[in-house]
Amino acid sequence: MPDGGLLGFVNEYGYLAIFLLVFLQELGVPLPNELVLIFAGALTEIGDLNFWIVFLVTVLADVIGTTCLFSVFYFFEHFIMERIKKWEFVNKKLEIIKARLIKHDKLGIFIGRMTPYLRGYVSVAAGILNLPYRVFVPIAVFSAMIWTGGYVTLGHFLGKQWPAVAEFVRGYQWILLVALILGVGVWFFIRHRKKSRNPL
Repeated sequence: MPDGGLLGFVNEYGYLAIFLLVFLQELGVPLPNELVLIFAGALTEIGDLNFWIVFLVTVLADVIGTTCLFSVFYFFEHFIMERIKKWEFVNKKLEIIKARLIKHDKLGIFIGRMTPYLRGYVSVAAGILNLPYRVFVPIAVFSAMIWTGGYVTLGHFLGKQWPAVAEFVRGYQWILLVALILGVGVWFFIRHRKKSRNPL
């Protein structure tokens, strides 16, 4: 068992530590989110933690953290736009982009929430666009159950083998990110071509 650092903190303080680390990461603090989640899941197999409680705690921390980040930009969008001058040109197009995002691109929010390194930026963008809570929160919950809950479940089934897989996940996240971006790009390209051929 780790006896220091973030993993030692998780091992020592259990559910509280897991909640805090996931919550802070969702607020934008640069923490090794996937490593913590896999380790927390492993503790439900090789330690004293209960799997379903860890699952619930991590999903709640994810949803609460990302919703807090979303809310900051949701309520202070105008202040942010006024303070950051280079963003002023965006204001004129925000309403158009927001309408399109709500109507067509809920899938885009979900994909962003499932993409390493981009998850937090999606919450920021959604907040700036003033997406309704009724749109954002269900997507946040669903993506948290799959992303966060998925890593916890992976750690649970790995048990003592979690360190090797955690290193693999950390080392190959960039490959996953590039693959996702390419996949989304191809999807939008195909969609655009279909619309061009069938404008009506």
